Amino acid sequence: MADRTAPNCHLRLEWVYGYRGHQCRNNLYYTAAKEIVYFVAGVGVVYNTREHKQKFYLGHNDDIISLALHPERVLVATGQVGKEPYICVWDSYTVQTVSILKDVHTHGVACLAFDLEGQCLVSVGLDSKNTICVWDWRRGKVLAAAPGHTDRIFDISWDLYQPSKLVSCGVKHIKFWSLCGNALTPKRGVFGKTGDLQTILCLACAKDEVTYSGALNGDIYVWKGINLMRTVQGAHGSGIFSMNVCEEGFATGGRDGCVRLWDLNFKPITVIDLRETDQGYKGLSVRSVCWRGDHILVGTQDSEIFEVVVHDRNKPFLIMQGHCEGELWALAVHPTKPLAMTGSDDRSVRIWSLIDHALIARCNMEEPIRCAAVSTDGIHLALGMKDGSFTVLRVRDMTEVVHIKDRKEAIHELKYSPDGAHLAVGSNDNSVDIYGVVQRYKKVGECIGSHSFITHMDWSTDSKYLQTNDGSGRRFFYRMPSGKEVTNREELKLVQWASWTCVLGPEVNGIWPKYSDINDINSVDANFNNQVLVTADDYGLVKLLRYPCIKKGAKSKKYLGHSAHITNARWSHDYQWVITIGGADHSVFQWKFVPERKSKEAAMHIAPQETLADSNSEESDSDQSDVPEMDSEIEQETQLTYRRQVYKEDLPQLKEQCKEKHRTTAMKKRERPPGSGVKLHFIHGYRGYDCRSNLFYTQTGEIVYHVAAIGVVYNRQQNTQRFYMGHDDDILCLAIHPLKDFVATGQVGRDSSIHIWDTETLKPISVLRGFHQLGVCALDFSADGKRLASVGLDDNHTIVLWDWRKGEKLSAMRGSKDKIFVVKINPYLPDKLITAGVKHMKFWHKAGGGLIGRKGNMGKTETMMCAVYGWSEEMVFSGTCTGDICIWRDMFLMKTVKAHDGPVFSVHALEKGFVTGGKDGIVALWDDTFERCLKTYAIKRAVLAPGSKGLLLEDNPSIRAISLGHGHILVGTKNGEILEVDKSGPITLLVQGHMEGEVWGLATHPHLPLCATVSDDKTLRIWDLSPSHCMLAVRKLRKGGRCCCFSPDGKALAVGLNDGSFLIVNADTLEDLVSFHHRKDIISDIRFSPGAGKYLAVASGDTFVDIYNVMSSKRVGVCKGCLNYITHLDWDKRGKLLQVNTVRSPEVTAACLSNDRKVLATGDDLGYVKLFRYPVKGKYAKFKRYVAHSTHVTNVRWTHDDSLLVTVGGGDTCLMIWAHEPEGHREIKQCDSEESDIESEDDGGYDSDVTRENEINYTIKALSTNMRPMTGVKPHLQLKEPSVDERTLVLDLVFGYRGNDCRNNVHYLNEGAEIIYHTASVGIVLNLTTFCQSFYVEHSDDILCLTINQHPKFPNVVATGQVGDTGDMSATSPSIHLWDAMTKQTLSVLRCFHSGGVCSVSFSATGKLLLSVGLDPEHTVTIWKWQEGAKVASRIGHTQRIFVAEFRPDSDTHFVSVGIKHVRFWTLAGRALLSKKGVLSSIEDARMQTMLSVAFGANNLTFTGTISGDVCVWKEHILVRIVAKAHTGPVFTMYTTLRDGLIVTGGKERPSKEGGALKLWDQELKRCRAFRLETGQVIDCVRSVCRGKGKILVGTRNAEIIEVGEKNAACNILVNGHMDGPIWGLGTHPSRDVFLSAAEDGTVRLWDIPEKKMLNKVNLGHPARTINYSPEGDMVAIGMKNGEFIILLVASLKIWGKKRDRRSPIQDIRFSPNSRFLAVGSTESAVDFYDLTLGPQLNRINCCRDIPSFVMQMDFSADSAYVQISTGAYKRLVYEVPSGKQVTEQIHIDRITWATWTSVLGDEVVGIWSRNTDKADVTCACVSHSGLNIVTGDDFGMVKLFDFPCPEKFAKHKRFLGHSAHLTNVRFINGDRFVVSAGGDDRSLFVWRCVHAPH
Repeated sequence: MADRTAPNCHLRLEWVYGYRGHQCRNNLYYTAAKEIVYFVAGVGVVYNTREHKQKFYLGHNDDIISLALHPERVLVATGQVGKEPYICVWDSYTVQTVSILKDVHTHGVACLAFDLEGQCLVSVGLDSKNTICVWDWRRGKVLAAAPGHTDRIFDISWDLYQPSKLVSCGVKHIKFWSLCGNALTPKRGVFGKTGDLQTILCLACAKDEVTYSGALNGDIYVWKGINLMRTVQGAHGSGIFSMNVCEEGFATGGRDGCVRLWDLNFKPITVIDLRETDQGYKGLSVRSVCWRGDHILVGTQDSEIFEVVVHDRNKPFLIMQGHCEGELWALAVHPTKPLAMTGSDDRSVRIWSLIDHALIARCNMEEPIRCAAVSTDGIHLALGMKDGSFTVLRVRDMTEVVHIKDRKEAIHELKYSPDGAHLAVGSNDNSVDIYGVVQRYKKVGECIGSHSFITHMDWSTDSKYLQTNDGSGRRFFYRMPSGKEVTNREELKLVQWASWTCVLGPEVNGIWPKYSDINDINSVDANFNNQVLVTADDYGLVKLLRYPCIKKGAKSKKYLGHSAHITNARWSHDYQWVITIGGADHSVFQWKFVPERKSKEAAMHIAPQETLADSNSEESDSDQSDVPEMDSEIEQETQLTYRRQVYKEDLPQLKEQCKEKHRTTAMKKRERPPGSGVKLHFIHGYRGYDCRSNLFYTQTGEIVYHVAAIGVVYNRQQNTQRFYMGHDDDILCLAIHPLKDFVATGQVGRDSSIHIWDTETLKPISVLRGFHQLGVCALDFSADGKRLASVGLDDNHTIVLWDWRKGEKLSAMRGSKDKIFVVKINPYLPDKLITAGVKHMKFWHKAGGGLIGRKGNMGKTETMMCAVYGWSEEMVFSGTCTGDICIWRDMFLMKTVKAHDGPVFSVHALEKGFVTGGKDGIVALWDDTFERCLKTYAIKRAVLAPGSKGLLLEDNPSIRAISLGHGHILVGTKNGEILEVDKSGPITLLVQGHMEGEVWGLATHPHLPLCATVSDDKTLRIWDLSPSHCMLAVRKLRKGGRCCCFSPDGKALAVGLNDGSFLIVNADTLEDLVSFHHRKDIISDIRFSPGAGKYLAVASGDTFVDIYNVMSSKRVGVCKGCLNYITHLDWDKRGKLLQVNTVRSPEVTAACLSNDRKVLATGDDLGYVKLFRYPVKGKYAKFKRYVAHSTHVTNVRWTHDDSLLVTVGGGDTCLMIWAHEPEGHREIKQCDSEESDIESEDDGGYDSDVTRENEINYTIKALSTNMRPMTGVKPHLQLKEPSVDERTLVLDLVFGYRGNDCRNNVHYLNEGAEIIYHTASVGIVLNLTTFCQSFYVEHSDDILCLTINQHPKFPNVVATGQVGDTGDMSATSPSIHLWDAMTKQTLSVLRCFHSGGVCSVSFSATGKLLLSVGLDPEHTVTIWKWQEGAKVASRIGHTQRIFVAEFRPDSDTHFVSVGIKHVRFWTLAGRALLSKKGVLSSIEDARMQTMLSVAFGANNLTFTGTISGDVCVWKEHILVRIVAKAHTGPVFTMYTTLRDGLIVTGGKERPSKEGGALKLWDQELKRCRAFRLETGQVIDCVRSVCRGKGKILVGTRNAEIIEVGEKNAACNILVNGHMDGPIWGLGTHPSRDVFLSAAEDGTVRLWDIPEKKMLNKVNLGHPARTINYSPEGDMVAIGMKNGEFIILLVASLKIWGKKRDRRSPIQDIRFSPNSRFLAVGSTESAVDFYDLTLGPQLNRINCCRDIPSFVMQMDFSADSAYVQISTGAYKRLVYEVPSGKQVTEQIHIDRITWATWTSVLGDEVVGIWSRNTDKADVTCACVSHSGLNIVTGDDFGMVKLFDFPCPEKFAKHKRFLGHSAHLTNVRFINGDRFVVSAGGDDRSLFVWRCVHAPH
């Protein structure tokens, strides 16, 4: 009976009792078919109340916790919990999956909602950030994601009246979201004074921006926009859990057990109190309501579902019941009737009818119930309780018979004896008590002996024995009824057991997996009649096994449904059903048992459900014990892991680490790279030993295959090869496009990539990455060529379906635990595919972002090696490892045909039949049904045609690949041969290489183009290196070899073997001349002495070198003294000395010097071949490197004339031949080398402006800290919400432009009528005729870059990128806004992962793509489809700062990035970014400098401007010339004119006669014309240029924007600004609308508001800090940073007087209102008074003492008698003028009237300090002339407007954004018509118009 296979019968889920009401809400709905959809445990249930039937959706693998109904009410979305939870969208009618959404959320999916059209689905995760994600659910694609809230979110809903708006609510918050691009932007709901801030549990959206929400206290909160408008008090007695909207209105349900209906305006219609109805009870709590027409569905906390008919609302129908919350453990079945009894921790016992599927009785007990049993006559029901007591009830009327408490701990198991006389009660007190039933349950015995709690027990059929299991996993037997333990096991041999529910014992050994000692199986029950066993475990699996199952690890059928632990499972009395109960999900599942004979009939017309239930019996029937042993070849292959010690991806980091070390050695001059290069010429090798079906004919009849990391295209007519070298590690699989022009190849790698490339041009068309770990092992194109399927080598063998041209992943799924060998897409239905591999065959179909797979139904599972679709969509043919062909229809195996001896490795479909190839070396042609074999071809030496390029190593080699075309059959073998079989029989050998095993030995012939190789595959081979490229001779050796060497005359060849022997053979015939065996370890190198070759040195792994005399064949010497394994030997010229290397550096494995002694070639462990200039002296010389071998290169040799370099690869078994291209003949077609990588130590040049730009730290405003280091306690702390005020400000003018650290940010719009630029966080459009400005103000932080879309389809589309902190997609993440420059409408917002900010943006030629570069440490480069907000591709850009990246003006796929010592040429291939470094070596002494700007010319020319003023000209990625000193300083900006191709450059330069900082060049940068900018600066520094019609627009470092006429070179300054900030001082004119500003740049400027321009500027030569007009407006006082102050006469700008009495900055300076005194406040904690009537010598008359800290602001009283001072200690002081005495009496101070108020301190202004000023301060303030308002500026860059005075804390205000962090000053202009604010960081002046807003 040791049958370990799974039983043939199965279970089908028939009914689920219960509904999940706990911890879930809004999860019960009517579908369009009027069925009810809800969920229980891990099952979606569709319940038809009319027919009382249930359907089940079983696509989840853990508890479902959320559900949403599609607006058309057929589709349902459900979300689950788990480590990698997913969302399923499924059809409620067929209960089949439509789409799977995965890979975003962790922990669980808490809420779901569809939008109005049903196109988008929003989900909320249970992770710590409560991530919100919006999906295009049909495609399984994420449209947007953002952190939702710091606390739990309970509900989310789309606004059904406004597109792309959502509302979410939860713990103490409600948020209103808008979706734009890929950005979800929240606004928090403002509770204000209308209601308390509290937790919101549910919501519903109505029209006109109204949202209704249910709160925790039972109120309904009504929102308009984001503000709370009103509340409906006491709508429910307590929390409102659910709100449902329908055509008639709203329904709400609450914790108070009531359902309320409301009309569409939220007026109450009616109340239904379920507690008061017949079925109601106290404590009923409503969790879900659904109102449709006249029916209302109500789901309760305690797992009931009520249906209420509106017109008869006092009689709700109870349509579903289940146990309430609490573990469910007790289960018993009635011995004669179809009844099941359950008891739970909710203290109820319930009886269920298995026929009617209904609850027929329930009774509540005092204690939680843990187990139950029914007496054999069915009269008594015994219940074991958690407190150690047990109760017996009469089943008939549930009345109590007895209640006995003999134990303190829970009763876990009780059972009646079969004769009905006794009841055995097992408790957690480790004992079993026996009670006599007839003696009114008197205790008659006790079983002691167990050391742990009792878990299971069974009686024998004669009631004489009891067996028990306990918690420690031991089994005991007792005699009944006495309870004595049976120690002699002999007497138990014949015992028959009445039931088997124990988990221990030989009969149930098989329920435990092999080698495990776990106790996770909770319950077992045997069905003796059908010999099956059902088990229930902690993982929610129900399993069917054969009974008895004796061997461990028996196979089972598995059924999911319960998600967490199942506590019990029992067969019904007649074995028709299995009942299982879930612990945590407290649900009861009823499964129908389908015995064997039925299941056969059922299989043919199974309802879709059952196949699903069966498909959920994952891995159940894999690896059965009776599967035939695996073929050795396949065994070998399944064990390959392809893991690498070092992945190529790690190189940059490794390099960075070693760079640090090298800094020290770098002082020596590094050697230049060699002048000559090599180019791959031919490869001997084909990867057949572990790959299959990887050989095809292309369109043109060439042959494509792969070896090592190279895709090879072989032309058999010319015997030449061309190579695709885009991979950087072993290629493992290859598939050809149906049109035979493109090929897909997949490689090994940590994040392994798939390349789709063109076999003609050898260029990549698309690269797919980011999904497969370790490697890609199988690929297939769809018949239409649009899709590609791939399989990964990760543990789950993930399958991905791609739209390969776009590079998009369409779907992905875990494939199987076992290795998958092949994937094929159905040629007729591209949504279906098959995978085949070790012990499985699976049939898949696409569902949204996932795939659903089902196992093929075959009796015993075989390993499939190949598969192919047949002539119709349901026919599949697969080849097995035993040589059979299986023929499938849909998922069913129809029949098998014997095809080969040994595995069938390859099968190929033809128009009218098939061709197969196997391990037996036979190619067979079959008809289209596999009825007859039409022809066979054996691969033998005898039939080899004369034109063959080599020799067949053995007859009948194992065939791994077959392909047909051009009248031939192409065959690839395991031995690395490629053969072409003519239909008539002859066979031609085309390519061959070594077989599996490392190749180490390589020798080149001393005077012929030959080489010899020896390998671990036990062969020695001679290859012809001349154009015939073939293997000339081969000899089998008895052992593998590691080294070989030709004698100097070329006649003999010495070979060292792995067993310590070596032989010398004749070089022509390969026959033995002599052999020796002196050593035990591997012979690692062997060398003839030069000259006559008299001696032979043989080095071995035992650390010796033996010297032999060749002529006498004797050992003549031994070299000792090596401490380690010897790797290399070299003789000196005369043959006297020997140089030996032992194992040292692991990296370089081989080296060889060319015969002309100029170039040293090396091979290393990473697969690189490198060329160095010889001799290689200084450390870290520069080199050229070539990638082709995938793993280590084991040997390199030059041929005798240096024309070829020959290399062999270890793991990749190939011999590569490289053509040597000496220095002289250098075609422009550059070799595929990469430059050496440790960057040139020569720095890239220095310039202060560049350094500034590179080092600027862009902090975001929200994190800003105080600008002035104040100390003390801040004037605020307590709670109130802000609200609204009548006066408001509108941005009217901005003076400023961000030119000093941003570039390329000034552009023409509308044919030059307007210009666009930016400063702070504002985008500015300036009309050049009216000089009016308009603003884009949606950015939340500073703009760093700006570009415009030049494609006519997107006129006036602007992209601006801003600063941000982390790239976590929250509101403070960096983002790019796309907007219309005319309407200022936002078109799209792209949130990016560029932490830090976005520093460059560029549109592609078609205008549809946008390229962005980040300031993150990796300087990520990203490409977006900006209209959809979709990220197309992203890649790490460079380790150091990238300044600019721009698309080529004619391309959507090519762009160039430049930065610190960096220029890279990028290509977008599908979704991957490929890049090449610029190659400099083509020009002598060119070195990599810091590149600053880029422009483009025709024919793939690129121009880059450098820090030294040169411009580099590149053709593709190769430097072709240098335009020396195009500017004298750095070339900061370049602009390519699209119309005529002319190029404008701008740089840093002193104006001179010949040159200027602006130049216009021809298309090739040969001739130029310079322009002078008449700015009067010593050095002009141009940061931005743009060219319009006849005009050039220039932005300078000095914040000017200038328009230059091309014809007359006339300059017109359009925009002025301060060049360096902060701007500290503002002075407003007493009577006109003009004002002065004073800044750190040493200038004072006069601005005119009506004229919108700068009228004048004065250069002071020192940074200025403060400025003030005299009361008449005729004088101006200026305070300087060095402590000096100056008084100017306004009319003449002449200095009236100046004085320096202080050494530190003057912070404020003031004229007294009577013009008599001047007060000067400084950082030296002092205020000095000067009397102006005494004339311009300005002697100090007094000063104020005892000021605790620096002076910030000063104000005079109206009568000029007092001055108030605010200080850095958060204190405000008042002094007398001019005596300088402090005034301390508060009464006195309160009487003073102030002429101005600019203080941020004082009781009158406590309200201006906000709650979040703990890190940063309010820096400036100003009261209006009318005295009604105060405007403030703070460190967060906000301008705020308050009422004055504002003595209450946290006063209400309006806030205005636009400035960067740190406002330095703010002032009302006379007449209060304008407010001016000055920015610290942004060096800009904002002028705000004051407007009276309607209230």
